[in-house]
Amino acid sequence: MKIKIVLITVMSVLLSACSSYTKIPKLNSMSELKYRVDVKYAKLSNNVTLAYSDEGQGKETIIFVHGLGSYIPAWDKNIAELSKNYRCIAVDLPGYGKSSKNPHSGLMSFYADVIIEFINEMGFKQVNIAGHSMGGQISMLIALHKPEIVKSLILVDPAGFEAFHPGQRQWFKDVMSMNLVKLTPLEAIETNLATNFYNMPKDAQFMITDRAAMRTASDFDNYCYTVSVSVAGMVNEPVIDKLEQISQPTLIFFGENDNLIPNRYLNPGRTVDIAKFGASKIKNSKLVMVPKCGHFMMFEKYETFNREVSEFLK
Repeated sequence: MKIKIVLITVMSVLLSACSSYTKIPKLNSMSELKYRVDVKYAKLSNNVTLAYSDEGQGKETIIFVHGLGSYIPAWDKNIAELSKNYRCIAVDLPGYGKSSKNPHSGLMSFYADVIIEFINEMGFKQVNIAGHSMGGQISMLIALHKPEIVKSLILVDPAGFEAFHPGQRQWFKDVMSMNLVKLTPLEAIETNLATNFYNMPKDAQFMITDRAAMRTASDFDNYCYTVSVSVAGMVNEPVIDKLEQISQPTLIFFGENDNLIPNRYLNPGRTVDIAKFGASKIKNSKLVMVPKCGHFMMFEKYETFNREVSEFLK
């Protein structure tokens, strides 16, 4: 009788797990993704249409730049709170989310130029820029290329603090192909996203659902291409040798249990060592190491992020 109960329980769990995949919506286009707020669109040069959210008001404006494979909702837990005191604008980078999907170089300087043009189009003289992971590397390039428009930087588990030799760079480009991104099975999608967290919150489940739903979208191939060339773009335009040139006040967050930085295959070591190295090179910086926290720090430990950012901007 006990064996029968155990078998029924196991079957229930398996069926429950399978049924969660049946709830994945089918998208005709990635523009049909459900966001917490409606987006606006900015028509920029090079046939780029940039989707962005715009919430709150205040003397300070924060531009939020997401990481590789991500999108505007990555910042939901932060903007919902910070927009009470600041104007908060989050963008979908070209090729991601609801922005245009025209093929491009994927270079970090390309993304930086897009954000700089967007800032100018919006009429801002100075902004604070928050960047997560790849978005952190893009944010640093913006600060280096156009220091006069960047009042401060907020970097969350940023790419760019880690050195890679030419062979390692080639490994990244070979491994992260368009087909690898396109053919990622559901189980791997779930595993990949869970790896971004120390303990993945239940309310982050939508990231898995959205990533799975994208596969039916007509512009999914272009998204996969963008992810692939963005990886190449990160390693082709390192900023590690330029960190000392960053002059803006900089707030740096790292989850102590970040599984992605440093790269566990190429540079096994401790996240805290990479974090301290990068922070030591940026003269006017503050480093916040967050315990029991992974790569998606601003989502997993949003209270800490929101509190520290509010204090920093004061």
